[in-house]
Amino acid sequence: YFKREAIEYAWELITKDYGLPEDSLWVTVFETDDEAADIWLKHIGVPKNRFTRLGEKENYWSMGDTGPCGPCTEIFFDHGPDVAGGSPGSADEDGDRFVEIWNLVFMQFDRQAGGAMTDLPKPSVDTGLGLERMTAVMQGVTSNYETDLFVGLIDTAMELAGAEHRNNPSLNVIADHIRACAFLIADGVLPSNEGRGYVLRRIIRRALRHGHTLGLREPFFYKLVEPLSANMAEAYPILPKQRQHVEKVLLREEERFDETLDQGMKLLEGTLADLSGKTIPGDVVFKLYDTYGFPVDLTADIARERGLNVDQKGYDAAMTEQRERAQAASQFKMGDGPKIEFDEATEFSGYETVVDQGRVVALLHGDGKVEALNEGDEGVVVVDRTPFYAESGGQIGDTGVLVSDEAEFAVADTQKFGTAIGHIGRVTKGSIKLGDTIDARVDAERRAAIVLNHSATHLLHAALRKVLGEHVQQKGSLVAPDRLRFDFSHYGPVTSEELAEIERLVNEQIRNNVVADTDVMDYSDAIDSGALAFFGEKYDQRVRVLKLGDFSVELCGGTHVSRAGDIGFFKITSESGIAAGVRRLEAVTGAGALEYARQAEAIVQRLAEQLKARREDVADKVRQLAERNRELEKELDKLKANLAGSRTDELMDQAVDVDGIKVLAAQLDGTDLKTLRDTMDRLKDKMGSGVVVLGSVDGDKVRLVAGVTKDRTDRIRAGDIIRSVAEQVGGKGGGRPDMAQAGGTEPAKLPAALKSVPDLVRASLS
Repeated sequence: YFKREAIEYAWELITKDYGLPEDSLWVTVFETDDEAADIWLKHIGVPKNRFTRLGEKENYWSMGDTGPCGPCTEIFFDHGPDVAGGSPGSADEDGDRFVEIWNLVFMQFDRQAGGAMTDLPKPSVDTGLGLERMTAVMQGVTSNYETDLFVGLIDTAMELAGAEHRNNPSLNVIADHIRACAFLIADGVLPSNEGRGYVLRRIIRRALRHGHTLGLREPFFYKLVEPLSANMAEAYPILPKQRQHVEKVLLREEERFDETLDQGMKLLEGTLADLSGKTIPGDVVFKLYDTYGFPVDLTADIARERGLNVDQKGYDAAMTEQRERAQAASQFKMGDGPKIEFDEATEFSGYETVVDQGRVVALLHGDGKVEALNEGDEGVVVVDRTPFYAESGGQIGDTGVLVSDEAEFAVADTQKFGTAIGHIGRVTKGSIKLGDTIDARVDAERRAAIVLNHSATHLLHAALRKVLGEHVQQKGSLVAPDRLRFDFSHYGPVTSEELAEIERLVNEQIRNNVVADTDVMDYSDAIDSGALAFFGEKYDQRVRVLKLGDFSVELCGGTHVSRAGDIGFFKITSESGIAAGVRRLEAVTGAGALEYARQAEAIVQRLAEQLKARREDVADKVRQLAERNRELEKELDKLKANLAGSRTDELMDQAVDVDGIKVLAAQLDGTDLKTLRDTMDRLKDKMGSGVVVLGSVDGDKVRLVAGVTKDRTDRIRAGDIIRSVAEQVGGKGGGRPDMAQAGGTEPAKLPAALKSVPDLVRASLS
């Protein structure tokens, strides 16, 4: 019965609601599924000349070698004889004439490890409809890329590339990939080197590479967001709201990948030009990835287009070697400690109080549970009720003391152990036993400081979204008594103007002194109320919601202030990037913020005293000093250049003849690298044809430059000469055939190394 009902629904929707003519439809079933065949032929009335039985490859589905499986039945649309291709199951079925638009999988068997099939107790139907294929059929075209979903995007890509024909596969790839990328970014995903961010980066880079094949050398991909947004606005209203953010992310990624693509393609093209077989070596594929960030799947794409293969095993071996080297170099080893689980549960009372009473229900010492902890013992105490907050959501665990009639336990940290809250610390007096009644006393001053910072992170999060955009999502946080740290998704550094506005908004809310309302409600009700919840996070059915006025509404189980004004003062202390697409802000509040401001004020005061200026004039005074310093540096460079120029004739007298070539090697102590290069260029110009090597000692460092005139680089290369000289003074270096530079660490050996230059030139000539 379940097969007949599913088939009836499919046929009714396609022929009645979508209005597709029955004589344009073709049906297939699994070769032994007589039940489905009878439904189609006898009940629905599909003619036999538009019906085919096919084998397991085409009309049978399974999860794997074992598990649920079953036969399929599929519905195809016939575009007509004007389109090349044959009916399903025929020799030319791969043509475009017949396209599958519907698939019904009858999940009715359970395949065992030995291959035996048993009936599923509750058979089901897995229904698949090709939405874009159906769109193509309804619009009378034979390709998804000819539908109104793609035409505008392809037209824009053609215009950007100056393409005359729309049948270029690269145009289709770009149009398809801009949709995937834009939707991912609008949903909060940013390009990175791991997880879904890496998937996004790979899709972007594949599209950019296809743009490269179309001749697009300037950023182009982000320009497709506007037509996509206009086309999808009704179905996907978040895209127009996030359009500017999506464009910025894509533009930044394009600019980052542009250099990677050019360098990688040059290396790859050079390899392909010298390739004798049909396989790109694994070490080349790895170098493209490791040195240039060129994804291996991108190399594989290019290889397929040119009828080549990739040495995947060689690539995997190179990658394994790199991992082993990295592991050997790392001194940090993470060991897996004992996995302790408690059956006991703890009731948390810390929202209302910092002092409470409870009964000891579990004790841990070393790797196992014990009956008692004695004086001096370190361990974990679990009580049935506690005001101690266990580390969670970025807020660190409380510290304090547990006190009974006979003992005291200093709590250094509080952590969750499943449903239990564990107080981690040491017995400082007496002995704690199972069943003891204890007083739990949180370090109230420390908790109060943590509370200020935690509530401030909520205000900060809301301010970030208002200033930078709604794409901002929390990626991590630390709420400690002395500071807060907040990691968030954003595509670039936060400007000083943006930081100032974020600070202003947070402090404005603090001055407004809005009430901090907390409420426990169902997750769905919390979302309906406007509370922030993010993709990838896990939430219980009942959640705690913190509302700070109308400015911030967020799910949070931490401890917070009663009013925003309790925070007192908020000050951002640093902003930095910690990963691709992830920024970090650090800040202080309350007394910590006042102390930070006091220290900053003291620094300005000391600068004013040293500069003999008023505090308000310090910035101008420093600017003037910087400008004067730049002027003096320019004057010094001129003097050095003049000095070097005046010594040119003197140095030329030291040149020797090596098989008809002038060779000069000289030591100019106290000369910086720029002056060495300038002097070398002057000597080459004066020499006209020949080789120049100059060295300089500065403390325990050696600087070297080498130059070869253009007419001599066919036989003598500056890079080869400098490399040999540098090795003699404990260094290394290289460069172009006409110019190279190097360094060393053994100044005493420089004279001898310079004396070897004529012999090195002679060896190059021979």
